[in-house]
Amino acid sequence: MVGKPRLHYFNARGRMELIVWLLAAARVKFEEKFIDTPEDLEKLKNDGGLMSQQVLVVEIDGMKLVQSRAILNYIAAKHNLYGKDIKERALIDMYVEGMADLNEVFVIFTTNRYFPTFEKVLKSHRQDYLVGNRLSRADIHLVELLYLVEELDPNLLTNFPLLKALKARISNQPTVKKFLQPGSERKPPMDKKCYEKGMKIFHVKQRAQAPSTGRTDLLKFSNSGTLDLHVDPDYCETN
Repeated sequence: MVGKPRLHYFNARGRMELIVWLLAAARVKFEEKFIDTPEDLEKLKNDGGLMSQQVLVVEIDGMKLVQSRAILNYIAAKHNLYGKDIKERALIDMYVEGMADLNEVFVIFTTNRYFPTFEKVLKSHRQDYLVGNRLSRADIHLVELLYLVEELDPNLLTNFPLLKALKARISNQPTVKKFLQPGSERKPPMDKKCYEKGMKIFHVKQRAQAPSTGRTDLLKFSNSGTLDLHVDPDYCETN
């Protein structure tokens, strides 16, 4: 029987966070099954739910999907957030890949390279959204990044009025607005307790050199030599 999507992941921000954002924007209710102990992870592995022993996993429409980009593409296509034709989909993919690069660089490149690019896109066509003047997964991805960057330094968006307007526009959509309220499925920034729990569950050894994730939800910990939950290929997604 096909019911609500079920999301399997550690109870923290990470690659699942954007999937949760997209489901909220698509007005899709879902269930979360958190991996709280090493035993939970082993059970998920033994049940055959992990391709190549990687988390995250989303059960949806009778399938068990892994690999976050495949999951995001499926949800976006199903809920009309992936453009109206192949040309719009190509633009969405291009913008999304640019945003994905932000996970691999330091935040300074966000304001010097990437944010000016998306500001220019919005200015060039004078429309409310990045592609086709309709909401797409590219907009959701960008707004999630804007929130992360603002948590690091709210002043980083000062020079990008169109990005700020896009953020406000999407944030005021009823289901997204609800998602942004305290007590929703949106995860708070990772703290030390959460980090240490993740280390134990995923058998990740603390590294002497901080990982340069580029993600502001992990950046404060990275600067003090802590965790990127995607560094263990035996347990964590690396795509």
